[in-house]
Formats: sequence, C-alpha cells, structure tokens
Amino acid sequence: MLENILTIFTLVGLEGLLSADNALILAILVRHLDKPKQKKALLYGIAGAFVFRFLSLLIVRQIMTLWYLKAIGAFYLAYLAVDHFARKRGFHHTAEPSKKPGFWRTVIAVELTDIAFAIDGVLVAVALSNQLWVIYTGAVLGILAVRLAAGFFINVLEKHPRLENVAYLVVGWTSVKLFMKTYASFAQTVLDKTVPEDILPGWLFWTVLLLIIGVGILWAYRKQGSSKPAAN
Repeated sequence: MLENILTIFTLVGLEGLLSADNALILAILVRHLDKPKQKKALLYGIAGAFVFRFLSLLIVRQIMTLWYLKAIGAFYLAYLAVDHFARKRGFHHTAEPSKKPGFWRTVIAVELTDIAFAIDGVLVAVALSNQLWVIYTGAVLGILAVRLAAGFFINVLEKHPRLENVAYLVVGWTSVKLFMKTYASFAQTVLDKTVPEDILPGWLFWTVLLLIIGVGILWAYRKQGSSKPAAN
C-alpha cells in the first residue's frame, strides 16, 4: 500500500513537470473569455482530460502510435506564437480587430492541447505502475494541479499584461519540444527507426525555458520603467 501511495505522489509530480508549460498554454487559450466562461472552459477541459486518460490507459499500445496528435498540437502552438508576434509587428493588415475564438472553439483548442500533452504522461504512468487505480488517481490529481496552475497564470497575465510576450515565447519554445517528440514517435512507429524520445534533452529545454522567462521578465519591467513619465 505504501508503495502505491508513493507511486501516486510520483505520478502527480511527473504530471506537474510534464505539464508545467501546458498550464501556461491553457491560460493563454482561455484568457480572452470572461471569467465565468474561463472557468467553464477549463472545467470542460478537465472532463475531457479525464475521459481521454481513462480510454488511453485501456489502449496504451495504440496510443503510442498516435504521433499525428502530437503533430497537430505542435503546429497549433507554433501558430499561436507566430500569429501573436505577427500581429504585434503589424503584419496582419485588417480593417477590423481580429475576432477572438468563441467559447466552443476555445474548449476544442483546450481539449486538443490536453491530448497532445497527455500522451507522454500516459506512457510514463504505465511504466511506473501496472495498477489502473494507482495510475488514474495520480493522473486525476495531476490534472487538477495543472488546472489550478492555469488559473494562477491567468491572474498573472491579467495583472501584468507586459508578460504576454514572454508567455507566447514559452508557447513557441514548447512547440519545438512537441515537434521533436512528434518526430521521435513518427520515426519509431512509421519509419521503424530507433530514435530516442529526448532528442531535445530535458536539461536544455528547461534551461532555455527559464532563460526566456527570466530575461523576458527583466525586459518587460525595464521597458515599463522607461515608459513612465519622468517626475518634474
């Protein structure tokens, strides 16, 4: 029993590590909605995540071949980042401001993002335990933790809008990680090549991620300070 409890805590921790960037992405996806709809979209996302986790654990071998789901997630994240900075630079010449996606389109985006990030979590969970209730308990607690983190990031971005660019840089960098994982899965399942999952080493991903956040925060607040009118 003690071993099962330790495994659950390990799964929650791993879910948090694997999905830390996912929490920020979910915050970006839903932040254009009003407060009640933000919570609703994340709630529907939780329901979808639970269902996907449960089904995927039953067909875990088939899940390993779904490289194209990761590809969809990677392309979508890359699109979000590129589109954001293109609009910032004025590359979109439209007479009217861009229309934000509606509620259900946002929910679908949340679900697709969840699925793209969930595949790795499922495979790690199965490697740690062969007991379904242990795996699912860890996954449920991990999903709830990610949703709480998403709510935290929404509040941070609302209070500090200058950090929006930093958030989208993180989204872009995360898409690179997902592209690498997509290639590894594609090579193993379609090309029948032995390719390590960590083409992009974890230490490199997290080092660059922390640099983006650290430098981005310093740049944002320096810019904020320089934009304040000088005191007479």
